[in-house]
Amino acid sequence: MSLCSALTQNYQQILAFVFAVKEVNENPHILPNVTLGFHIYDSYSKAKWTYEAMLQLTSTKNRFIPNYKCDTQGNLITVTGGLRSETSYHTANVVSLYKIPQLLYGFAVGMNDKTQVHSFYRMFPNEALQYRGILQLLLHFKWTWIGFVADNSENGERFLLRVLPDFSQNGICLAFTGTYPNIGFDDNIGDTWEWMVKMYNEVMNSTANAVIFYGEADSMINFRWLLHLPDIEDEIARLQGKVWILTAQMDFMSLHYQFLWDVQVIHGAISLAIHSSELPGFQEFLRSRNPLGIKEDGFIRDFWAQAFGCVFPNSASDEVEETTCTGEERLEHLPGNVFETSMTGHSYNIYNAVHAVAHALHAMYSFKMKSSSKMAGKRKLQNEQPWKLHRFLRGVSFNNSAGDKVSFDHNGDLDAGFDVVNWVIFPNQSFVRMEVGEMDPQAPPGHALSVNEAAIVWHSKFNQVQPLSVCSDKCHPGCSKKMKEGEPFCCYDCIPCPEGKISEQEDMTDCYKCSDDQYPNKDQNVCIPKSVTFLSYEEPLGMSLAVVALSFGVITVLVLGTFVRHHHTPIVRANNRSLTYTLLLSLLLCFLSALLFIGSPDKTTCLLRQTAFGLIFSLALSSVLAKTLTVVLAFMATKPGSRMRRWVGKSLSISVILSCSSVQAGICIIWLVNFTPFPDIDRHSMTEVVLECNDASPAMFYCVLGYMSFLAIASLSVAFFARKLPDTFNEAKFITFSMLVFCSVWLSFVPSYLSTKGKSMVAVEIFSILTSSAGLLGCIFSPKCFIIVLRPKMNNRELFKLRNC
Repeated sequence: MSLCSALTQNYQQILAFVFAVKEVNENPHILPNVTLGFHIYDSYSKAKWTYEAMLQLTSTKNRFIPNYKCDTQGNLITVTGGLRSETSYHTANVVSLYKIPQLLYGFAVGMNDKTQVHSFYRMFPNEALQYRGILQLLLHFKWTWIGFVADNSENGERFLLRVLPDFSQNGICLAFTGTYPNIGFDDNIGDTWEWMVKMYNEVMNSTANAVIFYGEADSMINFRWLLHLPDIEDEIARLQGKVWILTAQMDFMSLHYQFLWDVQVIHGAISLAIHSSELPGFQEFLRSRNPLGIKEDGFIRDFWAQAFGCVFPNSASDEVEETTCTGEERLEHLPGNVFETSMTGHSYNIYNAVHAVAHALHAMYSFKMKSSSKMAGKRKLQNEQPWKLHRFLRGVSFNNSAGDKVSFDHNGDLDAGFDVVNWVIFPNQSFVRMEVGEMDPQAPPGHALSVNEAAIVWHSKFNQVQPLSVCSDKCHPGCSKKMKEGEPFCCYDCIPCPEGKISEQEDMTDCYKCSDDQYPNKDQNVCIPKSVTFLSYEEPLGMSLAVVALSFGVITVLVLGTFVRHHHTPIVRANNRSLTYTLLLSLLLCFLSALLFIGSPDKTTCLLRQTAFGLIFSLALSSVLAKTLTVVLAFMATKPGSRMRRWVGKSLSISVILSCSSVQAGICIIWLVNFTPFPDIDRHSMTEVVLECNDASPAMFYCVLGYMSFLAIASLSVAFFARKLPDTFNEAKFITFSMLVFCSVWLSFVPSYLSTKGKSMVAVEIFSILTSSAGLLGCIFSPKCFIIVLRPKMNNRELFKLRNC
């Protein structure tokens, strides 16, 4: 085993190693009749001492001759260590040559890349799991603006290169990155002072509240130096409360002069930690340690003197006033920053490493015992080659005394997860690492991290409220992010969504349109389903138009009834009764055709709407044109020798009506055959989904409308020239006025129709139908009805003759 004993906290790792070996040797069920021995070497974190220790282990006892070993006692089976990555790497360079199994209890990042022969086993989970754990921790607390500080080594650079792409993909960016100098045990702090001050100011002046601190097991020494600067330097940024995210390999270690430094600055820190459990009998073992009664422990006297600040009677000391070590001092009375009595993660790894070797040896011994006699087996086991143990180490699996399972995966990593630990510092400088969650590699994707937020104690700056660490506040629904030029993607402005678009989640990069059957609400953060609408009989507009259409229809029927009842009177007979009846019936149908436009559109109504409207109005206009032509021809026929008399009669009227109506009928047939109207849905309205009839061909609709206009203009022209013809019952004047009304209505219809949408468009067409029909009915028939009903004496041919004379 190799470690550095200059730190009092490391002494627990030595005791965990001794305690584990003691347990194995006292256990009759593991390696019976076999006693494990060990050597502990101090590497002093120097490559020179590490290589020397490894060469001594591979040499004959008390004869330092590299690569030469002639005794059969003290056979080296495995090596456990080291605490730092560099120590593990230097150790592996030697033991890998002999294929001696090496069990790493400290994190050794990049060992697979540096060593050619895989002869080591990690007593900690795969490093990639820690990367994922830190990422999920940041995502869990929604910390997207973070700082990163690492030791000045390739391990920190490797960590950053591994996590930076994942951070970017998950919306996390770095406010700053920095490295801190490694302060060795014999380094001059003045050489790195300026570097540390610059790093400190960058951390404290940053708006990022969450800072990842990546380091080795003893990096807490450098970390404490960094946070101690305000107590020494005057012109420096004020100490700010931060959420420090520490890596699993970091342990609470301090040099002797740091014992009295304030540790409140790391209160509320969170870290992934190597899982550890309290071992039965370990506390009693700690309490039994006494520097005066244990001779084989070469570390205890140095530890005791540093931890308790005393000297032993026979030791050389320059301080004559120092307290004498009595051996009555108790380890449990030491503060946590000097020595922890609870089992740490690294000590737990060492304990499991010893038991893993013991179980592997036991499996190998059992295998040998089955294949040979006991005596032969014993003789062979003393000279057993270490490389043969690999087969049994890979398959080792057992539950330790705390009940935790210990086994390795196919990569030689410990098959386990991490604990999520919250560092709670008390006013008396003692601390406790509370387990507040775990990182379980066996959990389903996305559920590996579990955190009990209620159990977390935050730094006092945050008033026990979960801290925020973001560059920009969240963009609320209804807004989108606009990146700030020249700044990381986590820094942005929030701008409202454009009209017609929404954002229904926080921090959306862009707004989007609702589907065609939805529309944005006032806050533009949710899509509201559009109401399905059409011009129905239930709404006031539809009901009003239907009542008006039916009312005019009733009036038309009354007028028709009046004319039928007085069919023998001169005023009825004078203008061709058949044409009058035809016109009134067509006007009745015009009023009723408006009802086809009201109600939910279906296939039948869509087929009949425009075609019925065009045919009925063409029939009405044809009747008006026939009446006007009849007046003109009748006057021309009264002249002596006129040839027009043969055209006067019913045949002319029938011909005009049939010929004019047949043209419109042909247009409608072409429309229905080639461009069949159908029910459709208009989703382009802002708040409504309009059920409508799709005419399929606007050109055909305007052809129908254009032909109607042609008939109206022809009727208006003929009536205008015939308005002054001398005839007692000449209705050309009334037809002229009615055509003026008709043309005015439909000329204003076109721009109104094109400027409206949805059911308003339908209402405009119904209004035009009713208005133009009412104009024909009122202008042509109201004067006649006035005479027939209210002035019956005027309805006399002899009286009109006298008046004309």
